[in-house]
Amino acid sequence: MIKRNTTVEAMRILTPLAAVVLLAGLSVEIISGDNIHFTGWYLGVLPVVCLVFIVDFFVDCATNPDPERRFWRHLPFLLLSIPYLNIIRICGAEMTRAQAMAVGLVTMLRAFMAMFVVVRWMVRGSGPRRLFYAYIFTVAVFTYLSALVFYDYEIHVNPHLTSFGNAVWWAGMGVTTVGAAIFPVTTMGKIFAVLLPMVGMLMFPIFTVYVTDIYTRKKERS
Repeated sequence: MIKRNTTVEAMRILTPLAAVVLLAGLSVEIISGDNIHFTGWYLGVLPVVCLVFIVDFFVDCATNPDPERRFWRHLPFLLLSIPYLNIIRICGAEMTRAQAMAVGLVTMLRAFMAMFVVVRWMVRGSGPRRLFYAYIFTVAVFTYLSALVFYDYEIHVNPHLTSFGNAVWWAGMGVTTVGAAIFPVTTMGKIFAVLLPMVGMLMFPIFTVYVTDIYTRKKERS
């Protein structure tokens, strides 16, 4: 039992770290790369990170009281953990950069879910403050990821996008529902242009609850 609990705790730490490594690798790949081909080092990091996700999935199933039910209920997590880019490359299939990036986002979605472990730790217990921290974390990660995707898809076709800083500014203005003077021209860019304000509107009530709680507490003390 001790060994099993130790394994579970180790995976709870290792899996978010693997997600951070994947996000950092994708950042370097998009910001410093040619935005045309994925480099060999990134395709080397990807299967290692995916292996961590897969091990985490089977450890979670094995330590559950009902492993079979856990397996089928969480099967999408396993499907998202497969390094599809590497498999496609081994098979010799040809893809455009846009198609390859869309496939790569599948694994990035699994990484985002792994980072949600950190969010769950933030909201353990009661209190709006923990919920507020989780809000900040979720919005910040999603906004940054949106900026990465937007930059990768738009940099060669959007004349108004000149740097990654512009992409971050565009994503920030989008999530706050203010809007920016940079308009997407690709399909993926337009999709994220819709998703960003939706995330902002869904998360804004949490911010309102936090501010209201602070005001109420101060009023009660006075």
